[in-house]
Amino acid sequence: MSLRRLLFAKYYDRAMARYERLLGPRKRELLAELSGTVVELGPGTGVNLELLPPDLRWIGIEPNVHMHPLLLEKAEKLGLEVDLRDLSGEELPLEDDSVDAVLSTLVMCSVPDLPGILREVHRVLRPGGRFVFWEHVLAPRPGALRALQHALTPLHRLWADGCRCNRDVGAEVLSGPFREVELEAFSIPHEAGPPWLRPHVAGVARK
Repeated sequence: MSLRRLLFAKYYDRAMARYERLLGPRKRELLAELSGTVVELGPGTGVNLELLPPDLRWIGIEPNVHMHPLLLEKAEKLGLEVDLRDLSGEELPLEDDSVDAVLSTLVMCSVPDLPGILREVHRVLRPGGRFVFWEHVLAPRPGALRALQHALTPLHRLWADGCRCNRDVGAEVLSGPFREVELEAFSIPHEAGPPWLRPHVAGVARK
C-alpha cells in the first residue's frame, strides 16, 4: 500500500497536467467565493492552492504523506501559509460549527465511508457554511459507459489510491444531511480524461 501511494504521489501532477490546464478556470469559478476558514479534504499535491481566493485560513486533511512535500513546496512558492494534517476525513479534528467551508475535488471517489464523511463535513460547518465539491461520478444512465466503470473499478482502486470510478457521489450528497444542495452534472472534454472518468458533478451544499 505504501509503495502504491508513493508512486501515485510521484506521478499525480504529471498525469493530471492536461486535466488541470483544461478545467482549472472552471474550478476557479467554483472556488471564487470561498472565504474564512476552509478545510480541504484530500488536497493531494496542492493542485487547488493557486485557484483559491487570497486571505483564507487553509487546513488540509491528507492521509497520503507522500503528497505532503509536493504540496508544501507549492505553498511556499505561492507564499501561502498552510496547516497540513496527516489524517483521514472520517474523524475531522475540528470543533462542531467551526469552519466556513469544506472543499473536496476528486476525493470522494476514494474515501472508505462516504456517508460518514458527509456527516463529519456537516458537523464541522458553521450554520450556513458550505460544502464545495467537484467530483467524477458514475455515469448518469445505464449503458456501456456505466458497465465499463463497474468493470474497471477493482483495478482502478489498486493503482489510483482507492479511487472508485463507479461511485455516485452526487446522489450521496443529495441524500446527505445538508439543508440545500446546488448540483451541476457535466462531462469533461475527452482530452481531459478517459471515458470512465468523464462524468462529473460540481456544486455547493449548505448546512
